[in-house]
This record gives sequence, C-alpha cells and structure tokens, in this order.
Amino acid sequence: MPSSIDSEHLEEETMKLNQWLLLGATSFLAFTLSVSGYATELSNHSPVRSATPTSTANSLGTTVAQSQSVAILSGTFMAAEKPTTGSARIVVEDGHRYLELDEAFKTSEMGPDLHVLLDTSDQPPQMYQNLGSVINLGSLRSYSGAQRYPIPDSINLASFKSVTIWCRMANATFGYAPLRLSSSSSNR
Repeated sequence: MPSSIDSEHLEEETMKLNQWLLLGATSFLAFTLSVSGYATELSNHSPVRSATPTSTANSLGTTVAQSQSVAILSGTFMAAEKPTTGSARIVVEDGHRYLELDEAFKTSEMGPDLHVLLDTSDQPPQMYQNLGSVINLGSLRSYSGAQRYPIPDSINLASFKSVTIWCRMANATFGYAPLRLSSSSSNR
C-alpha cells in the first residue's frame, strides 16, 4: 500500500512541476514578444544614430558613412486633396535606406486607408490610373509626427521623384513631397 501512495504523490508533484514549467515558458514567451515588439517600434522611430563611421557608396553614387544616418533626398509636403504638411527625407543608415517623415508631418484624418508611396513623377496625379510607376512602402502609421519606413534595397532611388500620401480606398492623393538632393549629400 505505501508504494501506491508514493506513486500518487509523485504523479501530483509531476503535474505541479509541469504546470510551473508551462507557466514559466508562457511568461518567457510573452516577455520575449513584448521586448521584440518594443525593439521593432523603437527602431522604426529611433532618432539619428551615430557611431564610428566607415564609408560606402549608395545607389546614387554618394559616399555615406555606415552607422550614421545621412539624408540623400528630401522634400517638403504640399497639399493635394487634403492639407499635408511637414517634410520627408530618404536616409542611408548601415547600408540600408529609409524614408523618414519629420515631427512636423501632418495630414488629414479623413483617409481610412492611407499609404506611403514613392512616385516617379514630381507631381503625382490626383487619382492613379496605373500604380506601375510607384512603390508602396506600406500603410501610413500615424496621421502626424515622425515615422520611418524601410525602402527595399533593390529599389533604384534615381527613378523616384516624390513621396506621396495616398488613400487607397478613395484613390486620392492627399499630399506629396517632391524630392531633391539633400544638401548633406550634395556636399559629399
């Protein structure tokens, strides 16, 4: 009889241990996911970083320092269908390119499905008949404030002349920023 009590006690203790392990693993996974989400959000909104630079050439032939954000193209937003203000710039950091909207960026909250586009024209159309001349960088994250969007490495930036805030649902250009060589890149 004592051996059956010991095996029941052992089974209970094993179940408790398994529950504790499952709880610990679940807690660790939740913590890891929250830290990962925070790190992603931080990298999307991080200020300009600086470190010991090493040089590299970008697709526009401009030499930039790695580990340092260097603006190569920039522009000021103009209204199209809706008031849109602030500025946009394309930066190179650690060999990758990003589109950054500044703190002064603001557009209308009337767009339910706003997207950030790179367009091959200086002045994008009010309505797109063909999206073949644009690169969609994704949904606008916020109607105002600083934001950052990665630009695929395969994109030849020399082909693009403006940044567009576009409502996909209404097919309406809310605002756009014609891009020009940034003063920091033209001096290099």
